Amino acid sequence: MQHGGKAVYGASLGILMLEARFPRIHGDIGNAATWPFPVQYRVVRGASPDKVVCQDPMELADRFGDAARDLVAAGCDGLTTNCGFLALLQDRIAREVPVPVATSSLMQIPMVQRMLPPGRRVGVLTISKASLTHRHLIAAGVEDPAAVPVAGTDGGREFSRAILEDRVAIDFAACRLDMLDAARELVETHPDVGAIVLECTNMTPYAADIRKATGRTVYSIYSLVRWFQHALMPDRFELTLEDPRHDAG
Repeated sequence: MQHGGKAVYGASLGILMLEARFPRIHGDIGNAATWPFPVQYRVVRGASPDKVVCQDPMELADRFGDAARDLVAAGCDGLTTNCGFLALLQDRIAREVPVPVATSSLMQIPMVQRMLPPGRRVGVLTISKASLTHRHLIAAGVEDPAAVPVAGTDGGREFSRAILEDRVAIDFAACRLDMLDAARELVETHPDVGAIVLECTNMTPYAADIRKATGRTVYSIYSLVRWFQHALMPDRFELTLEDPRHDAG
């Protein structure tokens, strides 16, 4: 006998989206083709990139809570968001729903730091170094935010301005150069950086380029969500002890 209780099945992950119109290329969290599994989206009205990154997203907490509850009602078993700065809403959203919540890529920092050898530390690449504060890092679970070096694309050609201004056209080749410039600045200024966490969910398409340019391991919202989704829908294995090597001859 099968039991119901959900509105939608097979799409366990829900993504809370900012209200924006800029183009989202493959690899961006807001491009559904990025994911090798179905996802559900909800746009939080009034949550513009500028409002969330450069102002106070806590003013939108009720709207995020409403959208989170709606995703759970639609069948989601876990939630994430499309902005690393929403780490500030981690505790608030988690209180609103009965499912696991991972609001920000920044939540990976403590785990990645534990994996690094002595003398190495995690660095962060962000869309706005001017706006990313110790408060955001603490909300993501970082015990000593002063020990986390940060570089931003604020002064670049295209990336930060295009997204924060919500432009309908973006030069993604210029964005790639902004990513590489900021990543090189991070590791040249802080040679002890052994891994990079990408705060911004729109940075995922450039992760491979950053890895190649810096030689550092790179963690993004994509790495977080793939891990998160696997817990929601674990792989199934056959319960067998068969060893195909014993079948030969």
